[in-house]
Parts: sequence; C-alpha cells; structure tokens
Amino acid sequence: MSSPTRVETITLGDELLLGIRENAHLTYLGIQLAHHGIEPAANLVIRDNPDDIHLFFSESWKRSDLIITTGGLGPTTDDLTRESIANALDEKLVFDVSVEQAIQERFKSLHREMPENNLKQCYRPENADILSNPYGTAPGLFLKKDGKILVMLPGPAREMHPMFEDQVVPRLQKEGIFPEIDCYLQIRTAGIGESALAEIVEPLLDGVDGLILGYCAHAGMVDLRLSSLDSDILSEEKLHQLADHCREALGDDFVCFGDRTLAEVIFRELRGLNKTLAVAESCTGGLLSSQFTEIAGISKVFHGAAVCYHNDAKVQMVEVPESMLEQHGAVSEEVAIAMATGACEKFGADYGLSVTGFAGPAGGTQLLPVGSIYLGYASPVGVWAKQLHLRGDRASNRRRATTAALDWMRRKLRKYKIEEVFAAADSGSIDV
Repeated sequence: MSSPTRVETITLGDELLLGIRENAHLTYLGIQLAHHGIEPAANLVIRDNPDDIHLFFSESWKRSDLIITTGGLGPTTDDLTRESIANALDEKLVFDVSVEQAIQERFKSLHREMPENNLKQCYRPENADILSNPYGTAPGLFLKKDGKILVMLPGPAREMHPMFEDQVVPRLQKEGIFPEIDCYLQIRTAGIGESALAEIVEPLLDGVDGLILGYCAHAGMVDLRLSSLDSDILSEEKLHQLADHCREALGDDFVCFGDRTLAEVIFRELRGLNKTLAVAESCTGGLLSSQFTEIAGISKVFHGAAVCYHNDAKVQMVEVPESMLEQHGAVSEEVAIAMATGACEKFGADYGLSVTGFAGPAGGTQLLPVGSIYLGYASPVGVWAKQLHLRGDRASNRRRATTAALDWMRRKLRKYKIEEVFAAADSGSIDV
C-alpha cells in the first residue's frame, strides 16, 4: 500500500467531548504520526452514542486512507466503538477464544474472577486482527478493508501507547505507510514566542522541498517540528542538517532536540558538572521542585526543596532575615536571593533556585501588582535575581513562573559552561 493521502484520528468518549478530561490522545497521536512523516488531516471527537459513532465514522471512512480510533473498547455499556464501527463497515462480530483466554489469565494473575461483562471484549470484526494488550483487558484491532486501514486502540494511555509503538507502528511500516527511517525531528525552544521563532527559522527553511513545519506552543516554550513526507525527496541526513542550522540560529533559545523537559536539561548539565541543586519556593507551592522529582535518578543532583509560603516559614526553613522581610517584603529581589542562598546552605547544595511572588487573584500592591514574581539564583560564582511580570490567572502564573525559573537556570548554566571553557582556554589547559 502506498503512503496514504489522508489520515484521520477519532477519539471517543463523553468525558473528552465535555472537557471533563483533557484529550491527551489527540496530542499523543499527532506527535507519533508526525514522527513518522504523517500529517493528520483531521481529528473527530465523538460522544458515546452508537448512532453518532456510526454516522461520523462512516463519513470519515469514505474520505480517509487510514483511521485510528481511541476509546470505547471496554466492558461497560457505554463502550460502543467496536459494535458501532463493525455495523458501519458491515462486519460481522465474531467471538475470539484467544482474547477470552488472555483476559482470564489477566484476572487470574490479579487473584480475581473475570466479570461476565468482560466477555464483550472478546468480540472482534470478522476480518480484524487482534492487537494484544499486556496492560489491560481491551485488545486493540487492526483491520484492512476496501484498500484502507482501521486501527482501534483502547483509551487508557498506559495501554494505548505501548500498543501503538510496539504493534501498530511495525504493521504500518510493513504496509508502506510509515517509512522505516526516522523522518521527524523536534526542536524545543524556550523564552521565544511562536511568531519570533518563525521569523528566525523560516528564512532558513524556505523553499526546501518535502519539508513540513509545525509549531506547538505551551507554557513559555514552543516546539518546532520538522517532518519529511517523502525520504526520497528530503532525507533523514538533510533533515538533521536543517535542524542544526536552526539550532545555531536560535542560540540560547534552543533547549534541545526531542522532548526533554527543562528540568531534564538542567539535570544533565548539573550531572556533567558534578554539582548539586536545592530549591526554595513560595507562590509555586512545590511545582518547581516537582519538575525535578519526576526525573529518574534525580537524587544524584537534587538535594531537596523548601516550600516556604508564609513569611515565618521563610525565616525558619531557609533563614531569610526577618528584618529583610520587614524592609523589602516577601516579593522582592533581596528575599528571592536570600531564599536561593538559604536553600543552598540548608541542603548543602552548590546551586539554589527560588521563586516568590503574587500569583493572584488576591495580593499585590500598586508597585507590585498580581503577577509580579521574583526568581533567585545562587551559584558558586555569584547570586542573581530576576523579575517577571505575568498576566494570567493564578494557575497560569504559577506554571509560567515555574517554566521561567527553569529556563533562567538553564541559560545561566549554559553561560557558566561557556565561560568555564574560555577560562580554561586562557589558562592553556584545553584547546577550543
């Protein structure tokens, strides 16, 4: 089968349509498809209603070459994807004994009896192949019909992601839909807006045949996606060359290739320097430190954190002087620096990072309105503070302050490394 001209994704579930749950399936599938050089034409979100599933799937099937659905394969009465789509495709549902055995084994391993309603998951469209599910009871389905392909995946991410990556991707590669080589690159940036990023990179990429650009902005960062739909026109090697040109042009706004978080980038830098970090935060309430503790192996560099919201906590936990709080206030350059240095001393770390501010909606003054945030940074070579002026709601301000603090430290570490290299060069210890 040649590369499809049209791919659509369908995410099913009332909870997605009503906004009760974020549609992370859409984000995941979009990234995965782009990674393999596929640009989805559309995504549909359909409620748990058999008539609507039948109607909208049928329309999508007529105009698409590949459809990927998520959700609605469970054992309950509102799981209607399998039956509704089989009906739309005029496919007979057949009972698959191998699926029943797999589900029975799963419940047995959990020392539980299999409920009767799980038998619903043992049915499949007659011409569909089963995609095994080691992490749940809902098998996926892979169906080729009328020169088209349908992939049906379970809703839970812990089940869907490995099923897609381990089973669907190889099948689509075999069908000639996904190229065997990597035709996708992501450049992560921070501290630069989407339009400013476009002004820098698009002149470098203008006129490149076979290149598709995509931008994704989120909380102080923008990801740039470079994809090739045809490796014969734009090879993997050429794609990497273009990405390197973009990196050079972006300077300090370049974070990494791929999707590492800012905290992961800092972790790698500190580990390379054999240095350690401690955090003190107030208005972010643990958000900053949680970015580090999500990283496996972080104990090698992260010594600890103090969430010191009240002024008394700032005094007791990181020894901010009471006189400083009285004179300058908790939201000030002086206190931000004192929190960073205090965190270093309390936890015995080489670097300290702090956040203090008015996240909103209450608080703030005429001189320091809501959204005024100070960051503090302590290092072996000095201390600094930085003021932010944020204009979002409380949740947005806390997230953006966290991102800004991480990005600031990333830039400081990069500058420190560069200065260290040139200092060593001046002393004649290395060649540059």
